[in-house]
Amino acid sequence: MTSALPPRAAGKRALITGAAGGLGAASARMLARHGARVFLTDIERDAVAAVAAEINQEHGAQVAWSAAQDVSDEVMWQRTLAEATKAMDGLSVLVNNAGIGSLGGIERIELKEWHRVMSVNVDSIMLGCKYAMPYLRDAQPASIVNISSLAAFKIDPDYTAYNTSKAAVAALTKSVAMDCTRQKIDVRCNSIHPAFIRTGIVKPFFDKLGEEEATRKLTRGIPMHRLGEPDDVAYAVLYLACDESRYVTAAELVIDGGARAV
Repeated sequence: MTSALPPRAAGKRALITGAAGGLGAASARMLARHGARVFLTDIERDAVAAVAAEINQEHGAQVAWSAAQDVSDEVMWQRTLAEATKAMDGLSVLVNNAGIGSLGGIERIELKEWHRVMSVNVDSIMLGCKYAMPYLRDAQPASIVNISSLAAFKIDPDYTAYNTSKAAVAALTKSVAMDCTRQKIDVRCNSIHPAFIRTGIVKPFFDKLGEEEATRKLTRGIPMHRLGEPDDVAYAVLYLACDESRYVTAAELVIDGGARAV
């Protein structure tokens, strides 16, 4: 009789940004469900604390912690990583999920808005990777998962800053991955590129158009003709976070119902 396999993420200690809802919360719950300890951050202190409390209620105390974090703040990154590492007794996974959207073609976007998007969507990931690396090096094998978007490859001219920021995340991911291989350390770095996922980001479309019309508009370029669910992305985070993916680095995992192919 064979013994049961350990949970897929057993022993992993993960920090997830933007975890008050959506993909961040789904990823935190998924990792905890599969044996990881998780430290959740978000600019919304009460909301992220509530998600951590739910995880602890389901899986037992000392599984999840939370903290308020502005991911564009360099000093706050240093402080948050130190706090997370102390709480979990180490750090082996970083999930850079926090991000914002932005609307505006090249002639309409203001420089202030451009800088805002880049600071949250790109600078935050650079800061997270930079300051997490010493902790990840101490916890090898370790993993960085950066949430990008299908917008890195499929361009809508009305989303100039957003498109650019998500393409930058893909390039930054590869740069970090290659830096780790050059150092010969077992720290992998990969990016995930979802199409439209059923989260709060698409709620305004449903509120305005109704479910049927909103779904039709949002999925018109998706061959599978449906939105993704948060767990579709969370399962990808789980795979990239755990040791099943130890030979995967600098990869772009596209989760889009076939949209990139058309």
